[in-house]
Amino acid sequence: MSAPVQLTDVQKVYGSGPSAVTALGGVSHSFQQGTFTAVMGPSGSGKSTLLHCAAGLDEPTSGQVHLVGKPLQGLNETQLTELRRDHVAFVFQAFNLMPALTVQQNIVLPLTLAGRTPDQAWVAEVIQRVGLAERTKHRPSELSGGQQQRVAIARALAGSAAITFADEPTGALDTQTALEVLALLRDQSRASGQTTVMVTHDPVAASYADNVVFLVDSQIVSESPAPTAESVAAELAKLSRLKVTT
Repeated sequence: MSAPVQLTDVQKVYGSGPSAVTALGGVSHSFQQGTFTAVMGPSGSGKSTLLHCAAGLDEPTSGQVHLVGKPLQGLNETQLTELRRDHVAFVFQAFNLMPALTVQQNIVLPLTLAGRTPDQAWVAEVIQRVGLAERTKHRPSELSGGQQQRVAIARALAGSAAITFADEPTGALDTQTALEVLALLRDQSRASGQTTVMVTHDPVAASYADNVVFLVDSQIVSESPAPTAESVAAELAKLSRLKVTT
């Protein structure tokens, strides 16, 4: 069985000629089913570009991306949208909540749009775990930034998608809620076979992952299975020194 997320020699170049910038320089990696992977590296190393190309939000200059066994190359925007709707959930720094909808309605919106019936027991558990049980009837304008981020995370988890892509998902959260959300992402991967790919700069957040992939200068340079916050911080320090001296 192929990996739910597969990148093969993916290159992404912005611009052309002397001003061209290589954001990804021929990256190959498989994100296996039921795994939680953190992607880390210095600023400008290509982390977000990798996430966007893997999710079909940005088209590689060359190389192949497969999601749930399907090649993205050649799909039109409608086909890409349908593939993401059916198999992928997102947590980005922009919350993308519908202002006219309540917390509860925002959380189940992707399921509603996909014509799927929400698992109410699971939705309720997710809402409880992210600390929104008392806020289900509130609208986004009545929530803090951290609470809006929790809604976005609950929305991603409620549909039990095959793949979740997360870009700094705990950046706006207090420490305790952040740790609870990270545990939820980890547990969901292990319990339901969900594949989670998370960009983060935080070694503590990365320590919740099964594996950490490190990028420097648009290339994957190392991995850290079974990471701890200390081992991740040490690897980042080493890579920062390497970047300075190259």
